Amino acid sequence: MVSCNGGLNQMRAAICDMVAIARYLNVTVIVPELDKTSFWNDPSEFQDIFDIEHFITSLRSEVRVLRELPPRMKRRVELGMFHSMPPISWSDISYYHNQILPLVRKHKVLHLNRTDARLANNGLPLDIQKLRCRVNYGSLKFTSQIEELGRRVIRMLRKNGPFLVLHLRYEMDMLAFSGCTEGCTREEADELTRMRYAYPWWKEKVIDSYVKRKDGLCPLTPEEIALVLRALDIDRNMQIYIAAGEIYGGKRRMASLTSAYPNLVRKETLLEPSDLRFFQNHSSQMAALDYMVSLESDTFVPTYDGNMAKVVEGHRRFMGFKKTILLDRKLIVDLVDHYKSSSLPWDEFSKLIKSVHANRMGSSSRRMVIPDKPKEEDYFYANPQECLRDPDLVRAW
Repeated sequence: MVSCNGGLNQMRAAICDMVAIARYLNVTVIVPELDKTSFWNDPSEFQDIFDIEHFITSLRSEVRVLRELPPRMKRRVELGMFHSMPPISWSDISYYHNQILPLVRKHKVLHLNRTDARLANNGLPLDIQKLRCRVNYGSLKFTSQIEELGRRVIRMLRKNGPFLVLHLRYEMDMLAFSGCTEGCTREEADELTRMRYAYPWWKEKVIDSYVKRKDGLCPLTPEEIALVLRALDIDRNMQIYIAAGEIYGGKRRMASLTSAYPNLVRKETLLEPSDLRFFQNHSSQMAALDYMVSLESDTFVPTYDGNMAKVVEGHRRFMGFKKTILLDRKLIVDLVDHYKSSSLPWDEFSKLIKSVHANRMGSSSRRMVIPDKPKEEDYFYANPQECLRDPDLVRAW
């Protein structure tokens, strides 16, 4: 039994990991339970987001997946005759063989109650890495309702030519969690601080926004990304689809981006309210729509390296190294500050932004490995190099 935690793409990666682990251990996995208690408070079940029949049947030759526990095992759970635990983060496969498998044999039913980043990026058997990809790119298919609406949005965009997806991570929860307040009023900064302290599972409370931004650890602001897109010579008339929730600060913070790029759209402006009626208050289903549009865009630009940014980056590599601009935030904020202080002319600013990002377009590269520091090395799902250009995987997709 598996209970996922986090947002859609954190759970997506976890599902891939848990299936791969179950296959290696030769144990049955129950269709994972999605997170309903985190910040997003989304009540969606697995089958509300993913095609459950396709998930089960596509994995039939790899691992036994059941919708629910068999009656005898369900009775054991009702009587408390099972073991629940979080696996150790970033573990290699030997941990699951030596520590987890004996617990399955002992208790018959094992509940893994946290699943985010519980499997290592590197040092795993090739067949495990490839199975993670098969689940991600073949078995995790969205429901027909999400797929149909996503395809409609893509058609609407394509009708008007090329489009860029901007994953603009500038929602209230992102800023509160990160402690990043660049461009915020004092009242807004205080509101974000109160929100951060209100959630006990957000461990970091005292944050120096200035230092964090200078270190490149903050999401870029709408004003900063407007300068970057202009510096990269993105056509002013380019359609830009905003893949995000509600932008904190609203029209005031979006003013410079809207002025620079008047063809900004989002699902809420392209679709009728009736189209999104069933998706309201279901943030993971809304995120699934943005995921689909992001995959199909001509260019994908994430302003922060969160879970969606990383998983979409890897998926676009798998689809043929589609253009994904991986922004160097630390260098960008330094250049922006110099430009805004008039110590760097526009032409030089633009030239430097272009040169820095010339080799940061999502092309083929090797994952950076940092022994004993898995959180700092390249994430498997951002660059699943073991799976790229694999004809069998392409056929499965």
